[in-house]
This record gives sequence, structure tokens and C-alpha cells, in this order.
Amino acid sequence: MIAIVGGGIGGLAAAAFLHRAGLPVTVYEQAGQLKEVGAGVVVAPNAARLLRRLGVMDELLSRCVRLEVGWEFRRWRDGTVLSAEDLESSCERLYGEHTYTAHRADLLEVIRRAVPDEAIRLGKRCVDVVTRADRPVLRFDDGEVAEADVVVGADGVHSAIRGALAPAVPAAYSGICAFRALVPAEQAPPFARRRAQTLWIGPGHHLVHYPISAGKFVNLVAFAPAGDYSVESWTATATVEEFLAEFDGWDARLVDLIRSAGTPGRWALLDRAPLPRWTYGTVTLLGDAAHPMFPFFAQGAAQAIEDAAVLARCLAVDPADPADALRRYEELRIPRTSRIQQVSHARSHVNHLPDGPQQRARDGALAKDDPLVANGWIYGYDPEAEL
Repeated sequence: MIAIVGGGIGGLAAAAFLHRAGLPVTVYEQAGQLKEVGAGVVVAPNAARLLRRLGVMDELLSRCVRLEVGWEFRRWRDGTVLSAEDLESSCERLYGEHTYTAHRADLLEVIRRAVPDEAIRLGKRCVDVVTRADRPVLRFDDGEVAEADVVVGADGVHSAIRGALAPAVPAAYSGICAFRALVPAEQAPPFARRRAQTLWIGPGHHLVHYPISAGKFVNLVAFAPAGDYSVESWTATATVEEFLAEFDGWDARLVDLIRSAGTPGRWALLDRAPLPRWTYGTVTLLGDAAHPMFPFFAQGAAQAIEDAAVLARCLAVDPADPADALRRYEELRIPRTSRIQQVSHARSHVNHLPDGPQQRARDGALAKDDPLVANGWIYGYDPEAEL
């Protein structure tokens, strides 16, 4: 039996792919109900093709937004468009799939439908994993003990499984915090309701917005200097006034959009170097537990879904030797996820340049670049074909 600790997007995707491969699986989720905090998520072609293989893409299409425009960079002060990518005409031609935006809760729900109800156990908070007679054993806060053939730690950035496996490495202060909010579409200006992913970039800050929930809401996520703020939690909140203060002096249209938001979330981005190892015997990691990354390439959920597909294929090919299968999974995934962690990290500096010669050079490069093609190594990747 394969035990997955964590019922978020990565954990449920792993359960869905494992179930599809005919392997027995149980998901242990600490919450009393499956839910996804946060708001928007970009479903790029590399994630969309895997969701289609799971048979959940048709259901997601009724809940998401297919983007017509992406990588639309705008100047902070007046909204001048520095570059924009025609996703409608190019994305499917290049990668066989479109790019979508969705509410995280909708994405979680459609993946959950690919997992049998009896395979999901709620209210189970794992506190430790130990090895007994070469088999991993999970311990829960209610005293229950569960033995498994394989354990997958998909329990997020504060992973208990990772903490039990490897020496603790403290996260570094990044100096950046993030705000997130939703604006009802009827309160949003027309430019924000377009089927576009727009990035406003300026000194020390940037803000991204796009429609989600079949166009019912506009998702905002913004990045600003953290000061002494260090809370890394998706449930922490700020005030609209604090959010507005960070973008004082920016284009009035953007300020009006922020003003229409409900209570914004706020969390610190803590910096973590890529892990050199994920797997210990028949225990491994997946998603944010393995490779937490800055969100500047919108690949966090996509990489967790890729992990899930590769993990299931490796275990299905070599079910008699799960330790070897997990080593193969790690070998395939660490180089790719580490690279995406690194390029996401570097993007914060590029987006936040102060006005001046470097900023003008960046803006000129944006006008010439084709990010959809330049990032083909991300969007064109097919983990199942790779295997």
C-alpha cells in the first residue's frame, strides 16, 4: 500500500495517477475537509496535458478561463504595454494544449474526483514517520499508527515527513512578501476582466492579475518588500489599506482594482535552496515538500502534478522494488524542479528593477523576447513521454 501524507493538489494528483496505474493508495489529510486556500493558479500546457490524461480536463474547462493573452507586461506608472504574448493562436500550436487559469479550489476538486472516496482519510495529522523492519510507519496525532510499503510526503512547505527524514535547514529571509486577493468581476474594470494574464512591474514591486472561476472573479497576487514581516502562512491576512500603500503612485486603474478587493492574504516568501535528496528508502517527497519555489513562473502546482505523474509511472514499472523506483523518480525530477526553482528565484530581481538604465534595457528585451518559445523547456515537457 502507498500512503500519501497531504491532500492538496500534489497529494491528490499522486493518488489519482497511482489509482490510474492500478496501485493501492491511501491519502491522509490533516484537515477535516478537502479545501485549498489561496485563490488563482495558472494551468500551463505541461499541467493541462497531464490533467487531460487523468480525465478531469473537461470538468475543469467548465470552471476555468482559457487565456487569450499571457506574459502581458505593463509599466507600473502608466500601464504602457511592454510586451504581450498571443496565447490563443500560439499555445496549442506549439505545445498541444492551451493555458488556463483557475481557482485552486476548483482544480483540487476536479482532481479529487479521480480518487476513490474510500482512499481519502480526513482529520489525520501525521507527526512522524519511522522505519520498522524496512517498512515505513506513520504516526498520527490521535495515536493511530499506519504501516505502508511506500510513503509520499506531499504535506507542503512545512512538511512533517521532510522534517523526519532530513536535517532541518532554516529558510533564508528573501525580503519579499506577497499579497493575494479576489475581486468580483462586476466590480473589476474591463481591462482586468479580459482573458489575459497581466504583470505590472515597477521598482521593488510587481502585481499579476487574471480572471478565474469561469470569469466570475479577478485574481490578484502582488509582491512587495517584506520589511520585518516573516509570517509564511496562506491563512494570514492584511488590510486593503496595507495593500494599497505598497502601490501608492502606480497607475490609477491598478489602484482602483486593488481598492475593490476583499480582505487580502499576505505571506512572506522564504528562500530555500533546492534539496539534493528527496528519497530515503521507501519514503519520498513531492510538490512543495520537495521543492518549494517562488511563484514567479507560476509553476508550483504544475510541478507537483508532474511529480505525481512520474512517481506513479516509476512505481508502476517497478512495483517489486519500490526503493529503486523512488530513486528513479528522484533522479528524473530533481534536475528539472531545481532549475525551475532557480529561474523563479532570479525573476524577482528582473521584475523589481528601479527606473533607470537597467530597467530600460529590460523593457527593451521584453519587447523583443518570445517567452512562450523561450520557456518551451517548461511547457513542452511531457514526463510520461520522457519515461
